[in-house]
Amino acid sequence: MTVVSTRAIQVNTEIPGPKAREILARRDAAVVRGLGRATPVVAAHAHGALVTDVDGNTFIDLAGGIGVLAVGHTPGAVVDAIKKQAEELIHLCSLVGTTESYVQVCEMLNGLTPGDFPKKTILSNVGAEAVENAIRCARAYTGRPAIICFEGAYHGRTLLTMTLTSKYDLFKKGFGPFASDVYRLGFPYQYRRPSQMSEDEFTDWCITTFDNALVAQVDPSAVAAVIIEPMLGEGGFIPTPLRYMQHIAMRCQQHGMMLIADEIQTGFGRTGKMFAIEHYGVVPDMVVTAKSLGAGMPISAVTGRADVMDAPNPGGIGGTYGGNPLTCVAAIQTIQMLQEDKLVERADYLGQIMRERFEGWRDTIDLIGDVRGLGAMLAIELVLDRTTKTPAKDLTLAIIQEANRRGLIMIRAGLYSSCLRFLIPLVITDDQLHEALDVLEDVLLDIQKGR
Repeated sequence: MTVVSTRAIQVNTEIPGPKAREILARRDAAVVRGLGRATPVVAAHAHGALVTDVDGNTFIDLAGGIGVLAVGHTPGAVVDAIKKQAEELIHLCSLVGTTESYVQVCEMLNGLTPGDFPKKTILSNVGAEAVENAIRCARAYTGRPAIICFEGAYHGRTLLTMTLTSKYDLFKKGFGPFASDVYRLGFPYQYRRPSQMSEDEFTDWCITTFDNALVAQVDPSAVAAVIIEPMLGEGGFIPTPLRYMQHIAMRCQQHGMMLIADEIQTGFGRTGKMFAIEHYGVVPDMVVTAKSLGAGMPISAVTGRADVMDAPNPGGIGGTYGGNPLTCVAAIQTIQMLQEDKLVERADYLGQIMRERFEGWRDTIDLIGDVRGLGAMLAIELVLDRTTKTPAKDLTLAIIQEANRRGLIMIRAGLYSSCLRFLIPLVITDDQLHEALDVLEDVLLDIQKGR
């Protein structure tokens, strides 16, 4: 076990404590059942990687607001910028007038995203809205209707983005009918490939299947865009194989299909690159961002080729709150913090610590089937049996619940809801990370013993 010099976790009551239980009861009475709740934490305040609840219990946050908090909770520069901006201007609407902060965020994203060509950006509120804007631009530019997406993908909860999203039972059940002209293809999920295939053979088969779909399902002349997460987020942190990504990019270029990289969860340093697509030597036509762009403020963006982004008619895309001044100043400070504090490089360092621990656990914890991811964006897939790879869905939930009782905030992922996913704030201290991993190791060992 790693020696921890100071203890960040403070659990003073049962979880949830009495004040939290009272508020949770009020939530159950006032808030819709469909809004899921991963933990019973009722937060009072937070900073960095630590969250303190209304009963005075302090947790180490390994979920990061589902990937929103790359720069941590309440970073000082972001908080100060929001306070200053709130005193000067809260809202104008980018469709009515202009603020310099909106322009500055767009300039920064135009410079950050891959591609040595003229770019433009539009800001919006959430990832789903940004995905829809990207598809609108692709359709307007190409004059084509069809969109190709992939199994395991998560792109949002609007009608179009829910159509693009996989994992039917959790996200789509009872909500149809869905949008037309969307074609979903298989994704190279290497851990669950056919046992008789090597990784290379499975990638080859997936490439062949992609090409076949351009004949059997939709002609490329009808395809406006292919949208892909460089590494599946909700689908279980599955990196796209290099050759598969490069093949898709080649086909897009060959047939004039726009390549949209959904970097909503993978973006802004989490994978050890500013954007995960940079691991592949591929330049997409458009990059969709959100989550960690705003350090907790609701902001998203589409950045892409200027000619593609300018294809919609004036007034054809936009919204009342997109690029709100408060969110823009937060984004400016977030990007500067990522660069100046070298958090992209730190993601690699933290990822090495986590991966070494996770892979070491496999020797003694049979529940661990697979460890995967990029940089600090890692997942552990849990199985009941390593041979059959039966998903350990219920045990995954039990582990998260027990970890929460011991002072961790964690969430699941994966098509089978059997992955522990790690979206740690990149400002977490080494001691805090080791403490969290020690607690999780104990939980995993105890759960395994109790099976």
